[in-house]
Amino acid sequence: MESRSRRPLDGVLVVSLEQAVAAPYCSSRLADAGARVIKIERAEGDFARGYDMAVNGLASYFVWLNRGKESLVADIKNSEDAALLHRLLAKADVFIQNLAPGAAGRAGFSSKDLRRRHPRLITVDISGYGAGNSYTEMKAYDLLVQAESGLAAITGHPAGPGRVGVSVCDIACGMAAHAAILEALIARGATGEGAAIETSLFAGMADWMTVPLLYFEGAGRAPERVGLAHPSICPYGAFDTKDGKLVLISIQNEREWASFCRHFMDEPDLALRPGFESNTVRVGARAVVDARVAAKFATMTRDEAAAKLRKAGTAYGFVNSVEDFAAHPALRRIAVDTEHGPASLVAPPTLRNGCAPVLGRVPAIGEHSAAIRAEFA
Repeated sequence: MESRSRRPLDGVLVVSLEQAVAAPYCSSRLADAGARVIKIERAEGDFARGYDMAVNGLASYFVWLNRGKESLVADIKNSEDAALLHRLLAKADVFIQNLAPGAAGRAGFSSKDLRRRHPRLITVDISGYGAGNSYTEMKAYDLLVQAESGLAAITGHPAGPGRVGVSVCDIACGMAAHAAILEALIARGATGEGAAIETSLFAGMADWMTVPLLYFEGAGRAPERVGLAHPSICPYGAFDTKDGKLVLISIQNEREWASFCRHFMDEPDLALRPGFESNTVRVGARAVVDARVAAKFATMTRDEAAAKLRKAGTAYGFVNSVEDFAAHPALRRIAVDTEHGPASLVAPPTLRNGCAPVLGRVPAIGEHSAAIRAEFA
């Protein structure tokens, strides 16, 4: 685990007027890298604190996304608290907000005004749908944007649209904001000037939806919902073994298909037969191809199938439950302190020089209010 004294964003002050997922995701990654993140909360706290009580009585989303931050309870509509926030921003490097559309500006914290007063400040406005369109004033939450962006339409079973089981629109937006802030910090080091960054849940997912959009515009139809299969590759899907397990395979090219036919299907000539000879042909005959592959899987246990897939050099994986995931050999965990004791999180996905970052404590509501008010009096 890396030393706290050697983190890349040490000395960077981030003030985040944030709630829910997208902005907290972004600021948590800045905190992981050493930034001091002051989280502004209402008296009742970020409403994500109430999503569930799964982590020692605390909300899973909140514990995940608020490690390493300081919590300051403040009401930006109160003149004294607004003045305090302005004093914070006078010393801040980054200001993040994802309030309801227009709320920050009405309270006197528009990015335009702040950038004029503090040219070195990097402001980050996170919204649902971005500025300057008919959706600008609409409230937006993850599932709504999954639906609006077309993601739900291409996700799930052929019987109907489906929700991706995690908050991908929030996370995509938070990732984009995080990257943009790091770019702005680098640029400021050269120019001395901050930046005004804008992003949205819709924009983050729109980027991820580029391939389905290009496919639709080029082919004249959207990718189909195919469940645990791939709309443009065959065979690529999940198959039942005789011991009731699901094994997912991925064939990426004709060389892999030929090896699969030889070593797994035990039919070396299958790769050249009509209806099986190329990926585009197999996609058109998916039902026939998948049925033939499924019949072979049904003769084997999961372990027997895995052995033959390894011999064939076929990419495969098991369709795990969350319980299986919790015991996965590739899963890395890390401890974080909370007001109710330690919690075990998934470790951040990147290692630096072989080390995971040190994660700070998850704050109680207003845990740092008195100290911050005294420091910035």
